[in-house]
Amino acid sequence: MSRLAAITVALLAVLAVATATAGAQTPEPKTSLHDVEQQVMCVVCRTPLSVAGGPQAEAQRALIRGLIADGKTSDQIKTALVAEYGERVLALPEEKGFNLAVYLVPIAVVVAALALAAIFLPRWRRRATAFAGAQPTALGPELSAEDAKRLNDDLKRYDD
Repeated sequence: MSRLAAITVALLAVLAVATATAGAQTPEPKTSLHDVEQQVMCVVCRTPLSVAGGPQAEAQRALIRGLIADGKTSDQIKTALVAEYGERVLALPEEKGFNLAVYLVPIAVVVAALALAAIFLPRWRRRATAFAGAQPTALGPELSAEDAKRLNDDLKRYDD
C-alpha cells in the first residue's frame, strides 16, 4: 500500500512540474502592425489606418511600429495612441459613458420594431380576415339603366 502511495505522489509531482513548465513556455501572441491598423483611425482623414495614406497616417504607423518593437500589446498600443491623439483615434469607441449609445441604440431599435410587430401584426391579420369575410358594399351611387348602357358601349369601343 505504501508503494502505491509513493508511486501516486511521484506521478502527481511529475504532472505538476510538467504543467508548470508547459505554462511557462507558452509564448504570448505577438502584436502586429496589421492587427492594430484595423482597430485605429487616421486622425486627419478619419479612415481606418490600414487604408490611409497621408503623412499623418505614416507618422501613426511609425509610432505603432516603435511600440511593437518595445513589446507592447495591442491594448497598450491603443492606450498610448489615445493618450497621444485622443479618443477619435479608435475605430470603435470604448463601451462606457455616452459611447455606450453606439452599441445600445441599434439593439433598442430592433427590440422596439419587434415589439410593435408583435402588437400590430395580429390586429392587422384580424382586420384582414374580417374584411375578407364581409359582404361587398357599393362604392358609389347605383347606375341607372341608361348610364350602364352608355358605359358598356364605351367599353366595347376599346375591345376592338
